Amino acid sequence: MNPDPDHTGEAEDAREAAADSAETARDAAAEEGTAGGGELLSELKAKADENWDRYVRASAELENVRKRAVRDVENAHKFALERFAADLLAVCDSLEMALAAGSEAGVESYREGTEATLKLMGSVLQRYGIEEVDPQGEPFDPTQHEAMTLQPSAEAEPGSVLTVFQKGYALNGRLLRPARVVVAAEPAAQAEKG
Repeated sequence: MNPDPDHTGEAEDAREAAADSAETARDAAAEEGTAGGGELLSELKAKADENWDRYVRASAELENVRKRAVRDVENAHKFALERFAADLLAVCDSLEMALAAGSEAGVESYREGTEATLKLMGSVLQRYGIEEVDPQGEPFDPTQHEAMTLQPSAEAEPGSVLTVFQKGYALNGRLLRPARVVVAAEPAAQAEKG
């Protein structure tokens, strides 16, 4: 992290003022000799001490800002997924309830519970910008899809996605996992004629 320019400027100003004060004190003492120079010297020394104190305080504050920034970055890395994880707990609770009721529940209620859990999971993913990549019937795109195999098909256009084995997912437009698909090829009879 870059240091705060205001604090760096204060420290530089304090150093320059202290150097100027010391130089002025030496010049004044040389001009006036020992008679009136004592007062001026003590006045200039007080000013130099004040500037030194400002410099030390500015340096300490800058160091505190650096430490705070490091601590904030560490916490951001450590707890970045906190909200996402908290939202996933609802999905875990739903799955645990399904398992607890599994032996007593009928097939239909178990199916409804599973669908509700999947819908809950989908809403959590959507809330965080995670979108499904389900290319059924679309043209094959090697940047978004992973072709598992080619399958001849008379119904589908060659080069299009015939079947989706596994949906893909994207996070805010960036691919997390490609969709695994079967790509349609020309039917074998037409391929032999061509």
